[in-house]
Amino acid sequence: MSTNLPTPNTAQPQQLVHIIDDDEALRDSLVWLLESTGLKVASYPSAEAFLRAWTPDMSGCLVLDIRMPGMSGLELHEKLNTLHSTLPVIFITGHGDVPMAVTALKKGAFDFIEKPFHDQDMLHLIEQCLGRERAEREQRRQGANAQRRIEQLTPREREVLDLIVAGRLNKQIADELGISIKTVEVHRARVMEKMGANSLAELVQNVLMTQSPPA
Repeated sequence: MSTNLPTPNTAQPQQLVHIIDDDEALRDSLVWLLESTGLKVASYPSAEAFLRAWTPDMSGCLVLDIRMPGMSGLELHEKLNTLHSTLPVIFITGHGDVPMAVTALKKGAFDFIEKPFHDQDMLHLIEQCLGRERAEREQRRQGANAQRRIEQLTPREREVLDLIVAGRLNKQIADELGISIKTVEVHRARVMEKMGANSLAELVQNVLMTQSPPA
């Protein structure tokens, strides 16, 4: 019996650095800086303009002014949190806005940088931010793949999987389910195959990925 799953679309969305600032000169300067290093950039003059363009599958990060006319950077960040956006946020702040930026960090922002800033500091921060976004997106992809595999298990195989992950030995599983040790071994082998796991540790890690969202 084949246990191969349909291959999901593995094309990765392009990472974009989304610059949101009402200061046109600063926007243009950042666009030039980032594009000169090969990064893909999109810029917006307001939080409202970005929200009109936002989609759940966007990839990359936000470089966001904390103070803007209309919707502020903080308000946009809170709105994106309610939308379950996965885009990490770097706030651009003035010296007097640092306490607000610290509050934003507690609400999940990636980091903040004070004006005036050095180009290399901004580039380094953005590269770190994009690296984390790539890692978290890959973790979500692996978790979704593991969940699809779990859904291919029979009800009995799922019971065996749950007990394996709980640390039960084959004899304990057999006693708890009222089946023979030989039957447990057969189910265990099928579970390992269907989950694409080569070891007990890998099996447990696959299951944990379906339960723990990225930090």
